[in-house]
Amino acid sequence: MESQSVEELLAKAEREEAEKLQRITVHKDLELEFDLGNLLASDRNPPTVLRQAGPSPEAELRALARDNTQLLINQLWQLPTERVEEAVVARLPEPLTRLPREKPLPRPRPLTRWQQFARLKGIRPKKKTNLVWDEVSGQWRRRWGYKRARDDTKEWLIEVPGGADPMEDQFAKRIQAKKERVAKNELNRLRNLARAHKMQMPSSAGLHPTGHQSKEELGRAMQVAKVSTASVGRFQERLPKEKAPRGTGKKRKFQPLFGDFAAERKSQLELLRVMNSKKPQLDVTRATNKQMREEDQEEAAKRRKMGQKGRRKGGRQGPSGKRNGGPPGQGEKRKGGLGGRKPSRPPAFGGKKKGAPHQGGKRKK
Repeated sequence: MESQSVEELLAKAEREEAEKLQRITVHKDLELEFDLGNLLASDRNPPTVLRQAGPSPEAELRALARDNTQLLINQLWQLPTERVEEAVVARLPEPLTRLPREKPLPRPRPLTRWQQFARLKGIRPKKKTNLVWDEVSGQWRRRWGYKRARDDTKEWLIEVPGGADPMEDQFAKRIQAKKERVAKNELNRLRNLARAHKMQMPSSAGLHPTGHQSKEELGRAMQVAKVSTASVGRFQERLPKEKAPRGTGKKRKFQPLFGDFAAERKSQLELLRVMNSKKPQLDVTRATNKQMREEDQEEAAKRRKMGQKGRRKGGRQGPSGKRNGGPPGQGEKRKGGLGGRKPSRPPAFGGKKKGAPHQGGKRKK
């Protein structure tokens, strides 16, 4: 009985192992189409098993994917193999299916200003060798870069030019000139990139090197110049009617991430107190000021609208040639006035005016 139970256990274990390791031979009604260069297998068999599976075909889909993958691996093992660093690899053939690109083709790099000028004038670049003969060291050296030929930075003595200051440091002058050349090349490179991407490259002071500057650009340049001092413009004097610059607010101050537990506890308790309070916190002064500003804006808008209506009525002519709302012309009557009569001339100097008091005597009736 004991031997029979052992045999049964071994048979059961073999069956479980066989279920785990399925067979490598898969039968298909229609052969699969393989593109081993792209590791692609196309199954043209109709999915009859999936139609019979019902609403949950996950198991059938998993089995179908397993069978097709097994067929693809069988095809890979038929390819010529080689050993690379203790690993067996297969040589894949050229792909047969042309897959679409994920991204569009890269555009050709735009030409720089020098390349455009050279193409216009027909200038062809001349190829130069990388190595040149150095007479000082007596050997072939690179034309540019590290350990180049005729390297003037290794000189320990520099002759002072005729018109230069004899007390000027020629070594520092040479270093400064090199820095300026590097900065100029970098600026030209950035300009070429900006021109290629059709962008406008602003200058450091906010002004364009050529052309007319607007009021905003001049103001921005003035602000940049003022804050370019060591004190960031704090002690810079202002003009008599100069307005305070905008956008120069205070920098935000952040609390430390760790260390000040008392301040963090206090802020969290204050936040909880505000959230739990039923009465909303209202700043009466701020609300009053806001209401007053809104009322002032409404009154200003009404006055502006009434002023526009008054200007629109006065001084315009109608279709019949008469002026609407203006002073009456010759032959027209004034409303409540003298009609077509001309106004009387003012009295001469020293004359008498009707209805005015007589100076120096009695008034006649």
